[in-house]
Amino acid sequence: MSTTTNINQQEMDKLIAQYDKESATRQLAGPMKWISFGLLVLFSLYQLSSTLFFTLPPQIHRPIHLAFGLALVYLLYAGTSKGNKNKIGIVNMILALLGVLVSMYWVIDYEGLVTRTGNYTTLDMVVGGIAVVLVLEAARRVVGIPIALIATVFLLYTYLGPYMPGFLEHRGNDIERIIGHSYYTLEGILGTPLAVSSTFIFLFVLFGAFLEKTGVGEYFNDLSLVIAGRRIGGPAKVAVFSSALQGTISGSSVANVVTSGAFTIPMMKRLGYRSEFAAAVEASSSTGGQIMPPVMGAAAFLMAEFIGVPYLEIAKSAILPAILFFVGIWIMTHFEAKRLGLRGLSKEELPNKKEVLKKMYLLLPIVIIITALMMNISAERAAIIGIVSTIVVGAFRKETRMSIADIFAALASGARMALGVVAATACAGIIVGTITLTGIGLKLANGLIDLAGGHLLLTLFFTMIASLILGMGTPTTANYIITSTIAAPALIQLGVPAIAAHMFTFYFGIVADITPPVALAAFAASGIAKSKPIQTGVESTRLSIAAFMAPYIFVISPALLLINTTLLESIWVMLTSTLGMIGVGAGLIGYWMSKLNVLERILAVAGGVLAVIPGIETDIAGFILIALVFALSYYKARKQKQSVQTTL
Repeated sequence: MSTTTNINQQEMDKLIAQYDKESATRQLAGPMKWISFGLLVLFSLYQLSSTLFFTLPPQIHRPIHLAFGLALVYLLYAGTSKGNKNKIGIVNMILALLGVLVSMYWVIDYEGLVTRTGNYTTLDMVVGGIAVVLVLEAARRVVGIPIALIATVFLLYTYLGPYMPGFLEHRGNDIERIIGHSYYTLEGILGTPLAVSSTFIFLFVLFGAFLEKTGVGEYFNDLSLVIAGRRIGGPAKVAVFSSALQGTISGSSVANVVTSGAFTIPMMKRLGYRSEFAAAVEASSSTGGQIMPPVMGAAAFLMAEFIGVPYLEIAKSAILPAILFFVGIWIMTHFEAKRLGLRGLSKEELPNKKEVLKKMYLLLPIVIIITALMMNISAERAAIIGIVSTIVVGAFRKETRMSIADIFAALASGARMALGVVAATACAGIIVGTITLTGIGLKLANGLIDLAGGHLLLTLFFTMIASLILGMGTPTTANYIITSTIAAPALIQLGVPAIAAHMFTFYFGIVADITPPVALAAFAASGIAKSKPIQTGVESTRLSIAAFMAPYIFVISPALLLINTTLLESIWVMLTSTLGMIGVGAGLIGYWMSKLNVLERILAVAGGVLAVIPGIETDIAGFILIALVFALSYYKARKQKQSVQTTL
């Protein structure tokens, strides 16, 4: 099969660097290239060894994880956009060395730091202060200004408590207590977020890197073409299916957009889709990859730790909403294709079906990791089993077999992809630490409930807005940590189950990537499609209507999350929600069996929303409206067909 694209590898790298700060690393040459490569490989080997062969106290393991992270961030990320992308200056070398020293201070003086808790020396304060600054700067470089700025504001709030107005006032803390709490306890930088980064997240990111090395990403495209390519509007459905599969190995919506979009967007445009619509399909689908089990975005592992449930429970609860999300996009691309009269791909444009099916073995590592999780094997060991199985499965055929060089490259790639998570979780630890130190989390939760007058729907709406605003330039991981710490407790106070409350903030942290005015995934897709960025963002939001509706559904009816429900109840909620998506999709696109007029579009959307809202009365009302619109549309389609036949 030969499908030409309008974007080469250099343009792909440029787009990823522009819209995904975590991927904008230096392109080093000479000795520093190999030094940084060696450190990346060592980082991965340390993480694997600490899981398999020895267990260190958290006050030693987490600082070592942080030492690797800080050193590599300062070696691989420039301080400014105009910084030298090919050379490491002396300042960055010093910062990298300081990152190692302040982290290893814990390892060197572990017993002393534990015994003198709350009675720190001047040297302790200097080291702790440098550590806080280094973490803030690392997060700014890799993740972006918003999270570093938010963490700084929280630190200032911790100090300036007596001067705060109203319910924000508190007794305040001196510099020694702030630094001590931020770096010398397990409630700050070395707290739960970094703990999850140093265990589950790193290993699953590494698993994704090994899968990529076997060529599974390209295989997802071929498999999607075989399954969906010949259907109406085939290329768009390929994008939806491929991105759902890519989401099992990619935690970055922007990287997913560029990887899949370089292949799918030009194909969609060639068959007649508008540039903005083609880009929006890819952006929406790629963003949804983070909510697709079994391997979801990094925040899902944090959620498991915060709630105190196995990761398998989170993945299980995410299944139906994720399916609903992609069904919603699939439905809207189908209606758009029918409205425009777009065909699917011809047999000649598709890969050889037999050859694609022969490579089904590439999916075995994903099946194996799901099986391991279902057998109650820990997430860390399941990830390692997945990595080993990827190497073994890849050896089945010559083109997917990994050489020693490929294995080392995967180890380095996995560590490089994890740097953004290390920086984000360490910085988020500062925020979480100040929240526990000042009690601001409970105050803000109560304030949110008071602002909403105790009404659940209003509280949900305010939480959604906060998540979307925080998501403007803040990655999902950091966004989730902040909103879950502040907003999730408010929802739980109003009787929402913990998983539903946390999943609500998780969802809206993700869709921030496709919600204007700052929609990084949509803008990256726009760069490939040569479309208007803001209009692409608007199209992405429209296509992702399921992602905006699903969280409200599973908060009101936790059956969608498989919480305290029967199989029959979950199936019913899924069926009614899917029917609702058909109504909403037809109304927003303006087409079903035939073109819909304004009144029919309004009735279709209204019926869809009613069907989505849990409750037998709303379901019946929604069914009636949707059936009415379908009947009218079908009648018009038949009349048009008869008219054409009469004319002929």
